[in-house]
Amino acid sequence: MSRQCEICGKKVVAGGSIRRRGLAKKLGGVGSRVIARNNRMFRPNVHRMRAVVNGAIKRITVCSSCVQAGKVTKPVKRSFEKAA
Repeated sequence: MSRQCEICGKKVVAGGSIRRRGLAKKLGGVGSRVIARNNRMFRPNVHRMRAVVNGAIKRITVCSSCVQAGKVTKPVKRSFEKAA
């Protein structure tokens, strides 16, 4: 399962985090210095859910922002009552 939204195409993006130490010059210090640089991944909040796609119910991978925006139509709940 790839970590990619099937609606908006949001996917994993590589980036970095920089750790600094020291007080900034404008705050009265001697300046901040870079202590460490770490590579990291920014992962989208992706879920597998059932949705109606072209009239058929399918399992798709969708990010939470698309679900909240209403871009996904969930299938109607089935009733399992006995017919009279």
